[in-house]
Amino acid sequence: MKTIDELLAEGVAGKRVFVRADLNVPLSGDTITDDGRIRAVQPTIAKLAEAGARVVVASHLGRPKGAPDPAFSLAPAAKRLGELLGADVAFATDTVGASAKSTVAALADGQVAVIENLRFNAGETSKDDAERGAFADQLAELADIYVGDGFGAVHRKHASVFDLPARLPHAAGYLIATEVGVLKKLTADVKRPYVVVLGGAKVSDKLAVIDQLLGKADRILIGGGMAYTFLYAKGYEVGISLLQKDQVEKVKEYMARAEKLGVELVLPVDILASADFPDLKTKAPAVFETVDADKIPADKEGLDIGPKTRELYASKIADAETVFWNGPVGVFEHPDYAGGTSAIAQALVDSSAFTVVGGGDSAAAVRTLGFDENAFGHISTGGGASLEYLEGKTLPGLAALEV
Repeated sequence: MKTIDELLAEGVAGKRVFVRADLNVPLSGDTITDDGRIRAVQPTIAKLAEAGARVVVASHLGRPKGAPDPAFSLAPAAKRLGELLGADVAFATDTVGASAKSTVAALADGQVAVIENLRFNAGETSKDDAERGAFADQLAELADIYVGDGFGAVHRKHASVFDLPARLPHAAGYLIATEVGVLKKLTADVKRPYVVVLGGAKVSDKLAVIDQLLGKADRILIGGGMAYTFLYAKGYEVGISLLQKDQVEKVKEYMARAEKLGVELVLPVDILASADFPDLKTKAPAVFETVDADKIPADKEGLDIGPKTRELYASKIADAETVFWNGPVGVFEHPDYAGGTSAIAQALVDSSAFTVVGGGDSAAAVRTLGFDENAFGHISTGGGASLEYLEGKTLPGLAALEV
């Protein structure tokens, strides 16, 4: 995989460099609530601009239906990128149309432009190779060189991620190089004890990674909505908690495998349970009770791990040499149910291990709860991409850069 430093050594002054970034940031109206992904790609963009490249930044945001939708415009991200770069960033109001072409044509050496949301064009995500390729052909007309740096999208076989690199000389940006380097530390020559913390809503989203980690991790700590399928598989009452009954037999199989392999699979011992899901807008005080994990009332749902579980999980992390965490362990968006996720984050901060926060909601939780990002070994920008890498899958965006 060619590096950006190798690309810079060859010279990029005066050349149009297409940077496939991941600017898929959470928005509240036009306000960015977490700019972590923009900050993560900024070093690559800044370095190219400093070298005299005419930088064309492209990304997706959200899940528009292949047509323009103002709610998913990249305009706020372009504005924030300009603030971080300390320079004006031009913005094209389409992807490959008149605005994109004129905006790119007007760039001088060292200037940066952002084109509109790639998913406003159906060709970006099409499963039809010809349609996707046709869109990639149009994108290729905007550039001379391709730099892949949108790690959060490398697990997608999309036009700008997979097809476009085949049409242009290409290299990996700093972010992708860093992410891949970190993931190799989680899959090859891992320092032990190796502890994995998995949370999030659905156990089905994590089954494949659990399957792989059962042969690699020393301990797997389970939390979040997915924990209730594990508790149900043990024969516990889980009330109205999130439950995937169709996954119970698979979960039982994994628990048996963990025991056979000597992998410590740790489940919550107590839960914060409530009859009502909290109001995440008003953050009104919640009404809940703390119950043992095998005594969740039939009319209540678990919304966070309890204080005993927080202490237990912290103790299981304390002596680790490597920790990977993906997924909050409670409804952290509400202050009454943020304690569990905060406790996991604090345990990572207190640990002397190499700690990796695996993107997505976990990364947002760390920042929302006020933790110093520098206190962690690495905060990934791609939750789904990280998990698929750990599952041993070939990621289309990485494969395209290696050709």
